[in-house]
Amino acid sequence: MKYIIIPKFIVTNDSKDTILTNHAVEIENGKIKAIFNLKNFDKENYTGEIFEYSELTLIPGFVQTHIHLCQTLFRGLADDLQLLDWLQHRIFPYENAHNKNSLLASVKVGINELLRGGTTTILDMGTLRYQEVIFEELINSGIRAFAGNCLIDQNDLFPQFKSTTKEQVDYTYNLAKDFHNKADGRVKFGFAPRFVLSCSEELLKESFEMKSDFEGSVYHTHSSENKNEIAEVRKRFGKENIEYFQSIKTIDDHSVFAHCIHTSENEIQIMKETKMRVAHCPSSNLKLASGIANIPRYLKEGISVSLGADGAPCNNNLSALMEMRLAAMIQKPIHGAESMNAKTVFKLATIEGAKALHLENEIGSIEVGKKADLVLINLNSPFNSYVEDEKSIYSDIVYSSENHNVHSVIVEGKWLVKDYHSLVYDEKEITINAKSELKKLLSRV
Repeated sequence: MKYIIIPKFIVTNDSKDTILTNHAVEIENGKIKAIFNLKNFDKENYTGEIFEYSELTLIPGFVQTHIHLCQTLFRGLADDLQLLDWLQHRIFPYENAHNKNSLLASVKVGINELLRGGTTTILDMGTLRYQEVIFEELINSGIRAFAGNCLIDQNDLFPQFKSTTKEQVDYTYNLAKDFHNKADGRVKFGFAPRFVLSCSEELLKESFEMKSDFEGSVYHTHSSENKNEIAEVRKRFGKENIEYFQSIKTIDDHSVFAHCIHTSENEIQIMKETKMRVAHCPSSNLKLASGIANIPRYLKEGISVSLGADGAPCNNNLSALMEMRLAAMIQKPIHGAESMNAKTVFKLATIEGAKALHLENEIGSIEVGKKADLVLINLNSPFNSYVEDEKSIYSDIVYSSENHNVHSVIVEGKWLVKDYHSLVYDEKEITINAKSELKKLLSRV
């Protein structure tokens, strides 16, 4: 199957930041076969399908490196709490009450929201049980994903929500064997200990070491998010969060740590030397009153930074566009108006996300040979810029656009959203089902 897309602009996101007009992208067998000037194109004799969108802009799909699909049902049920209270009184009890049906309902509405907002790749942290449900839906939906069950063998906040170390290790290894590199490599496994306070040293080390048996997998956890969390880590271990991970040798360039808000100079050097990745979640960090990570400093030090919406109960949406806008704006009062400009932030949501997952040779830009993970976005709405040239594109995407601007979404050449409509889900049906399953779940809490 082959076809071409002819948009108004193509934001290639290549090493030269090339933006093309009067060009087309040809897609065949899920990859970008060609990018060519339309000057000499013989439209009448082209044997594939042609999609012309004279008012739309073609961009790489967004990559979100920290998501909790299992929490989408809980949107609006955990507002106005700081992290540890949020976990103890809301999230752990709710996740503990999941059965397969409620988990599937949560995952479906979450994936639908992500796709409708232009996100084509995610790194998801699952929950304690029924992780196979998440994997099966990731495979069925067509989204690109890393995912793994949430590892917890200690839980002072909510003791019912944990498992033994051996059970966690065995379950995780078997899941990785079953699901790593499924769907022709589109779905991969990510080893996901919840955070330092919920995991024994043995579990942190065992899950890290398992990663070496599954090439291309990642180690995904939370770190340095909340001052009370950090104080407890310091009390228990006499170290800061990232210092502790380093001391037990569970940090490397395949480690993606969400948040990293409160870090010391020594930790910044560890982050730099180990080439670990930071998943920056500005909405979540603001809503939980956790703080603002020093992203300009991390970027200056050459530390990998990408973006994630986190979970719906600590953000209330899963929009990459929202995260980009906030990632740019929250730094400006601190570091100056020129910091975190729109092009920089756009790259955090695309090619830098791909780099965080070691997929930069496959996705994150529009280049020949890469996978066709693409988004058509409408920058011609009444709410966008009225300047019609490529100079305004990054600003228009980052500062002016919302999910309703996303026209179509393609993953590996397959259309998953088209003309503002999901081709994967019946949105009315999954919404009704989500509400029904939530009522049942709350009765189990």
